[in-house]
This record gives sequence, structure tokens and C-alpha cells, in this order.
Amino acid sequence: MIDAGVVAAIGGGATLYELTIARDFDAPRELVYEAFSNPVHARQWAGPRGFVATHFEQDARPGGKWRACLHQTESWRHGRTIPDLWQGGVFKEIVPPERVVYTFAWEGEGGQPTRETVITIQFTELDGNRTKMDFHQAFFDSLDMRDGHNTGWNSSFDRLNDYLKENLQQLGATAQG
Repeated sequence: MIDAGVVAAIGGGATLYELTIARDFDAPRELVYEAFSNPVHARQWAGPRGFVATHFEQDARPGGKWRACLHQTESWRHGRTIPDLWQGGVFKEIVPPERVVYTFAWEGEGGQPTRETVITIQFTELDGNRTKMDFHQAFFDSLDMRDGHNTGWNSSFDRLNDYLKENLQQLGATAQG
């Protein structure tokens, strides 16, 4: 669903930007989905390297909300210190273990959300032990915003890949129980 602000921007000749990332993981689709949908697991890899999720909650069902806080633990991107990054949204669609659609917005001044984007993630089984993830986020107002998310998400997905390698047995037990 496209919001009224997007329609107005397009009608006014604005350029809107989208982000698409494709990644393969050496783990079964059900376990990759579990790492995304279970907050116990998602908290362990959420955020780019140099950040830790100090708060992570999610209710992975249509209409369920999610909210997270990423805290900087080491220098990141040119030695900058970044304040805690609060973010959140609402799940729009959940089709286990194939597809997740949710909104994403940074919390700005006074907890007010910034412009909302929509994230769609498709998980495709490549064989019994590998998964292709297609990630799409739209719409950004600028190339800088899109590119910043590209850097952050790719670093997060690197952390997810590491987490999957280190925790396949634990993920399998959680997914079945």
C-alpha cells in the first residue's frame, strides 16, 4: 500500500528510491525464517556490525508491532558516534516460511516516527539446506537514505549469516518447539 505522501511526491515529479538486496544463506528456509520471526533470535543479529540491539520486541503476525533500539558499541563509518537508533513498525503480511511484509520507520525527535518505508522479504528454498532471501525496501526520499540503509542492511545480513552458521541446532530446536 502506498501512502498519500508517496502519491503526492510522484505527482509532483519527485524521484523516489528503492533498495533491493539478494542474499543466499547456507541454512534451510525454515531456519532462516525462524531467525527473522523469533525475537529471541532476531535480537542477536539485528543491526550492522558495531551495534547491538539493547531492546527488541516483535509480534510477527499481521497487525503485530515491532520495535528495536540499536546501540553503538564501536566506531562506525568514519569514527562517528551515533545516538541510540530507535525504530519500529507494523507487520502487514506473514506467510511462514516464505514471506514477510512490514513497515519500517526511525523514531525521530520526541519519539515521533520518520517517513515510513515498506519492507518485503521473500525466502526461497534453493535446495534442502540453502535459502535465497530477496529483500526490498521502498520508498526513500534520497539516494543517501537508500544507500545508508543498503550499508546497514548488508552488514546486518552478514551478522545473520554468522548467526545462522553458529546456531543452526538451536534454531532447529526453536522452530520445531
